[in-house]
Amino acid sequence: MDVHGTVAEGFEPVRDAFAANFAARGDRGAAVAVYRDGHRVVDLWGGTRDIDGTAPWERGTAQIVRSATKGVAAAGLLLLHQRGELDLDAPVGAYWPEYKAAGKERTRVRDLLAHRAGVPVLDRPLTPEQAADPLRGAEAVAAQAPVWEPGTGHGYHAQTYSWLTGELVRRVTGRPVGAWIADEIAGPAGADLWVGLPPGEAHRAGRVGRIADPEPAGGLKVRPKRSVAETYADPASVTNRAFAAISPLPDENDPAYRAASLPASNGVATADGLARCYAALIGEVDGGTRLFTPETVTLARTEQSAGPDRVLVVGTRFGLGHMLHGGASPLLAPGSFGHPGRGGALGFADPESGVAFGYVTNGFRTSVTADPRAQALVRAVRTALTASPVA
Repeated sequence: MDVHGTVAEGFEPVRDAFAANFAARGDRGAAVAVYRDGHRVVDLWGGTRDIDGTAPWERGTAQIVRSATKGVAAAGLLLLHQRGELDLDAPVGAYWPEYKAAGKERTRVRDLLAHRAGVPVLDRPLTPEQAADPLRGAEAVAAQAPVWEPGTGHGYHAQTYSWLTGELVRRVTGRPVGAWIADEIAGPAGADLWVGLPPGEAHRAGRVGRIADPEPAGGLKVRPKRSVAETYADPASVTNRAFAAISPLPDENDPAYRAASLPASNGVATADGLARCYAALIGEVDGGTRLFTPETVTLARTEQSAGPDRVLVVGTRFGLGHMLHGGASPLLAPGSFGHPGRGGALGFADPESGVAFGYVTNGFRTSVTADPRAQALVRAVRTALTASPVA
């Protein structure tokens, strides 16, 4: 399988790892991009655009990135805080009065960001059509009683994070979250990334690939513990209910689903777009705009939640919306922050090395937070940096 694109001198290990993902880890179509100090040093793609087709993946092919979208949503709320429009320690109800129902009066904005809000489930799951209506989703989560006291523990808000973050952006700015992200993050970063895919992009020939149902995690040697697997399978568990807050699961190839603004799950991006967003958070990209101040970068990667995750049933670490480097989701280094997408995608930044990373694929696996293909690429970046620590 031919690998297309370029790598800067010293980053050849990333090309080798990317090729090995196709040869040994079952990748079918994918791309990876890496920036260092605001300049692209890796830009690779290969395979087919559609997992069930023969059309080649091209430079600029985009793909749904699932929960990797959450990192972009979190960045949006941190930007509002940076601009003085959002107080992280204020009650969510100060901006969204309806949210104060059912015992959620004391939930703070930082609790919502750090998966401590206690509302990862909906007692009445939404259909895909209902979930695509941001007002319907916001009403449902505002009425939901928490399954633990907000702020006292953490658990991954797999689906409800869409309406928690999206409605807060709307209440503060008066604008839909997808449009706000386009204008304030993706646009300034020059990134091909959308939360709510515009019709023009959806219909551009060769632009967005199709995916298939998840496959077994190729190359993954350690299988989940039996107790973890049973928890995911138990329809009464918080874990199962969190992922089933939208039920039945939506068809992720459906243009209507991709056009919806669901910042927990349905962002569409190129690998370069995902990497550019993170590069713009920590520095200027090709001489352009830097989005985060150093103080906000510190906020993004300051630990807010750590330890047993009440939904994922493993130990996780979160800052203010971003996953932090740890056993459940290894990133480049202890200071990295970002977010994986269930089954493959990954985006993150590492301020100390100046690295920003994006990986997208159409071959989704059953892995949740640490896909072996993405991890192989991260290890290769680490190897390249070790061999050539100075840009």
